[in-house]
Amino acid sequence: MDLVDARRKSQFPRKFLLAAGIITLFVFIFKKSPGFGGSNKFSQHEPGVTHVLVTGGAGYIGSHATLRLLKDSYRVTIVDNLSRGNLGAVKVLQELFPEPGRLQFIYADLGDAEAVNKIFSQNAFDAVMHFAAVAYVGESTAEPLRYYHNITSNTLLLVKTMAAHDVKTLIYSSTCATYGEPDKMPITEDTPQVPINPYGKAKKMAEDIILDFSRTSDMAVMILRYFNVIGSDPEGRLGEAPRPELREQGRISGACFDAAREIIPGLKVRGTDYKTSDGTCIRDYIDVTDLIDAHVKALAHAIPGRVGIYNVGTGKGSSVKEFVEACKKATAVDIKVDYLARRPGDYAEVFSDPSKVRRELGWSARYTLEESLSIAWKWQKAHRNGYAN
Repeated sequence: MDLVDARRKSQFPRKFLLAAGIITLFVFIFKKSPGFGGSNKFSQHEPGVTHVLVTGGAGYIGSHATLRLLKDSYRVTIVDNLSRGNLGAVKVLQELFPEPGRLQFIYADLGDAEAVNKIFSQNAFDAVMHFAAVAYVGESTAEPLRYYHNITSNTLLLVKTMAAHDVKTLIYSSTCATYGEPDKMPITEDTPQVPINPYGKAKKMAEDIILDFSRTSDMAVMILRYFNVIGSDPEGRLGEAPRPELREQGRISGACFDAAREIIPGLKVRGTDYKTSDGTCIRDYIDVTDLIDAHVKALAHAIPGRVGIYNVGTGKGSSVKEFVEACKKATAVDIKVDYLARRPGDYAEVFSDPSKVRRELGWSARYTLEESLSIAWKWQKAHRNGYAN
């Protein structure tokens, strides 16, 4: 009893702060909801206006997608449970696009069937961009069931709800992790998919659900399998700001910047014994602005009853050691590097052949690795505490 009582006492301030935060969050959401102020534009189809549901739109990639869609005059609804996303990114977007009928944010979990059905019932969506997902390879090996639920099960529920409400366009955010570790490079869309970690397996299962359903419907489907995302908005409005507890799992660019800002003592590189030129993994690093451009082009080219599958990458692989040197140059900081054992579920070499997406969608990457890191570093320097700055 003493232990239980002590825990209750010690957690009271935390619970109080959590409750206050939740109240503040829902007041904010209520004020920004479509019904507040008499706007019902989100519930009606409007000629010449495409209403896109962006799942995971408060996250790193989803928020950049929302920004681009809004700039291109789309109407956008973000659905996010904020487990990985940032409310600060949503606030930035709402300040940039305050006009009624442009942007709304709905706090909801895609695993909640009742909530998802209600969202579709109350909104007139023309298309869905599905980004929402947990997305760390190492974490997926430690928590596989979480990944199958969050990615595969939630995608099944989303597609079922789209079908029930006659929403006929889906742009799916997939990953090169579905390919696993192919025998030869570069990876084409015809490369066999043999994922080697739960993240890649869950994404492939989600793809299979979408593809199987597409054969029985006239849904327009575009699946984008992309590679390692880096960078941030060139105008400095959005960036990458993972939660502190996820830094250990996060992207190498975030770790590099944290080391450069002395938030962490140094950078940990996992694996130096791969069969590559310098022993470290080789990856295809794609700028987030380029990536979102591919999504918007995919949306514009989506055709009812047809499926498009595209690799989205630069077509050039860079080793982790090369990446670290580029990061040192971008930050002008001699980052301390510790070399450790491999991370479970990683693979030696992955880079894309982007010729199909270039040929069919007219897309190609514009930003080099160095340019992308330099742009991202400007945002990181100005936002040491992420969106809390």
